[in-house]
Amino acid sequence: MMYPFMTLNDETEIVHSDMNDDGSVKVYIEKPDEKYGFRHATCWLPSYRWEDIYHFSQQEIEKFEEIIRSTAHFYAETRYK
Repeated sequence: MMYPFMTLNDETEIVHSDMNDDGSVKVYIEKPDEKYGFRHATCWLPSYRWEDIYHFSQQEIEKFEEIIRSTAHFYAETRYK
């Protein structure tokens, strides 16, 4: 199951999964786009491993990672205690 976490001013949605048995959490980012339908990417915590990046620039991914790193404690504190 994925849980809504944050909507940015540009309509980018950030959602996350429950914590898996191995301690990993999937963070999924999606942004509506007229040309591509949706641009998206997946980041796995706690390793910050990115995959399935579709039409986001490296600069955008770096911005998203900054947001995720600054809020990563939230996933553990609110969802998994």
